[in-house]
Amino acid sequence: MITVNVFVDPEGEHRGFRISGHAGFGEAGEDIVCAAVSVLAQNTVNAIEAFTEDSFQCSVEDGYLECSFSGKVSKETKLLLNTLLLGLESVRDDSIQKDQDPFIRIVTEEV
Repeated sequence: MITVNVFVDPEGEHRGFRISGHAGFGEAGEDIVCAAVSVLAQNTVNAIEAFTEDSFQCSVEDGYLECSFSGKVSKETKLLLNTLLLGLESVRDDSIQKDQDPFIRIVTEEV
């Protein structure tokens, strides 16, 4: 299962996110759920870097991406992060199979 942890501060502002694990929807290298999550996450990070001035750090390994923001996030980054979550929720909902647990779990954590 892929776990998405969304980090928010006490005011509800985004502080970062972590995506870890593998979906197990298909064979390694052919798992369309993992591929979709990877594309959404990498594109979000690339868009934040290209289109905002926000300061952030990312760590990427096989089956793992963590991104944290060192300052207040801009409205553009908020939009990009909300778009990431919308995409992840859509992939999760579309990949649910009868009588099975979802392949993606999304959790919001206060930091």
